[in-house]
Amino acid sequence: MSPAQEYQKLYERMATICEKAGWGDPFSYARSKEIYAAAVLGHHLAVEYSGADAYLKDGTPVEYKSTISNRCKGSYTGISVQPTWEEQEKYLQDKKIAAYPKHYYNRFDAGYLVESWEMNGQKVLELLLPKLKRKYSTVLSNKDPRLSADITWGEIKKHGTRVI
Repeated sequence: MSPAQEYQKLYERMATICEKAGWGDPFSYARSKEIYAAAVLGHHLAVEYSGADAYLKDGTPVEYKSTISNRCKGSYTGISVQPTWEEQEKYLQDKKIAAYPKHYYNRFDAGYLVESWEMNGQKVLELLLPKLKRKYSTVLSNKDPRLSADITWGEIKKHGTRVI
């Protein structure tokens, strides 16, 4: 079997496995990395694409951020903008960032999960709030009128715990 034929068979097999497990399309955005990370970390993969990426054994929802960079980081993109900053903070607290008590920063290298760090969702919100607030007043004039900010490698090392 040629490498192309083998790839096709594996691709189709992964699609079949995910369909049977109810995980959806493994090739949609970072879904395959979420499936892999949940298996390695011992989490239960979320069935829905929106909301939590996975759940701890006790049912606690968690957020995953994946990178193929040399260092872990977390990009929080496409955050819906609320009518006022007060409403924005409440949204980030209750529905978007702190709604997930644990955030995992997963670094992949050559297809393998080689590093994972965990950080408290409230700490993530504390770190992101000033970054998002600086952008809030001008974001609606951007071509993509959604908020975004990053958790840096330095912040992960300082406030996170390495789990892999």
